[in-house]
Amino acid sequence: MTAIDLNSDIGEGFGRWTLGDDAAMLRIVSSANIACGFHAGDPRAIRSTAAIAAERGVAIGAHVGYRDLAGFGRRDLDVASDDLVPDVIYQIGALQALAASVGGRVSYVKPHGALYNRIAHDERQAADVVRAVREVDPTLTLLGLPGSVVLRLAEEAGLPTAREAFADRAYTPEGRLVSRRESGSVLHDADTVAERMLRLVETGELVAVDGSVIRFEADSICVHGDSPSAEAMALAVRERLVAAGVQLAPFAAR
Repeated sequence: MTAIDLNSDIGEGFGRWTLGDDAAMLRIVSSANIACGFHAGDPRAIRSTAAIAAERGVAIGAHVGYRDLAGFGRRDLDVASDDLVPDVIYQIGALQALAASVGGRVSYVKPHGALYNRIAHDERQAADVVRAVREVDPTLTLLGLPGSVVLRLAEEAGLPTAREAFADRAYTPEGRLVSRRESGSVLHDADTVAERMLRLVETGELVAVDGSVIRFEADSICVHGDSPSAEAMALAVRERLVAAGVQLAPFAAR
């Protein structure tokens, strides 16, 4: 039986503001990328989300990003290494403590937004993220874009790695994410997305934004939790995979 992980970015509420339905998503996914307070999330939201994940047996990951609440971590920043390394360590440590307080454990790290995109090609910032993860816990798995600089450096440093595909994002013919500033970068039809992900799991193929077919290997599929149709999208993907005999399971040990 083929197996794949299904993950989502959650825990992104802040103060009186909520973003997405975390409880609903945690009934669908097998791994939870929980915000760590820099791009989104506050201690209360982070802790309550970790508690639900731990209760439901969902793997917990640290969703680390730039210190950019106003921009939701989606603004590209040229952060110095002396800042980026401790910033990533700080975020992982915060989630580790909050998760432990409710019986959970952080098992992987997934960079967020602009940081995720930057370290796909930026050697220096990618090395900073790898260094930070290793200094916290070298057994943590680093989740990232297939073929990215950060995954190459992580593997060279002995970190466990996992490759990710985005269910609701378009890809370039080179296997990179289409910028959110471009039309068609985000996919909205749940049935189309579900069928697209089944093809990926069964054949290792994705259709790029220009219609070409690219080879793409993934250990985990991400459905964003902050869109209005997030729950329906994630459920459609899950149901289509399960109906085809695909097993959903975390890529990292809980």
